[in-house]
Amino acid sequence: MTSFAPQQSSWKGRTISWECLGDGPPLVFLHGTPWSSALWRPIAEALSARFTVYLWDMPGYGASSKRAEDAVDLGVQGELFAHLLQEWGLERPHVVAHDFGGAVALRARLLHGARYASLCLVDVVALSPWGSPFFTLVAQHAEVFAQLPAAVHRGAVEAYIRGAAHRPLSDADLEMLVTPWLGEGGQSAFYRQIAQADERYTDEVAPLYPTLDEPVHIVWGAEDTWIPVDRAHRLHAVIPHSTLTVLPDAGHLIPLDAPAALSAELTRWTEQQRAAVEAD
Repeated sequence: MTSFAPQQSSWKGRTISWECLGDGPPLVFLHGTPWSSALWRPIAEALSARFTVYLWDMPGYGASSKRAEDAVDLGVQGELFAHLLQEWGLERPHVVAHDFGGAVALRARLLHGARYASLCLVDVVALSPWGSPFFTLVAQHAEVFAQLPAAVHRGAVEAYIRGAAHRPLSDADLEMLVTPWLGEGGQSAFYRQIAQADERYTDEVAPLYPTLDEPVHIVWGAEDTWIPVDRAHRLHAVIPHSTLTVLPDAGHLIPLDAPAALSAELTRWTEQQRAAVEAD
């Protein structure tokens, strides 16, 4: 199989790393925090047989730039995503978003003029309240956390990430998730993106969710302790035409907790939406 070809774009001083693979209707994946596009790669590769798949790392994450002077909040990311869709020439792509990637996709759609053929929201940040006590602590002391000894920082990041999974993470998966946050630049970026998280970015768009007119599907891990499944039912209720699937034995890190079940669900959903578009 042809592999993803890493590419870069520039926007307002930031460097965005992105990849494209496959042939067919466009399908864009959005990651959340503290993840990167690598979390989606296995599922994206599988779907590239039927879609042109786009993966990208938000500024402050993965292989994209992590400059201290660049804001990485949800407001910035939503504006950037709308810009990227224009740069890629995608007028109505299918979109799959996880964690705060959901807020980014929703803000791009509702505030910045992006349009989607369909939208799938997977354990997303979309409704208040969100953010753990750890978020609150870091927001108050981000500069102190950024100065932790490297070994202590790594231990904190590993413990934090393990808490998102319902099943034990493999050493390889844990390394994939932790590595972008190591080193001087990665460590400061890890605490900076947490410090800039703010519920006002979802509160601003939440009243607009009922205006979404494209097909919207919500997928949630039944055992998600970061964003409990009651948020899935609340989101389903405020987007009247949405559909909802709750996957058992999966936590917030659903792409790693239940990869086969999630892949099957996304394949079913995207194929259904592809067929609907082609029928029109």
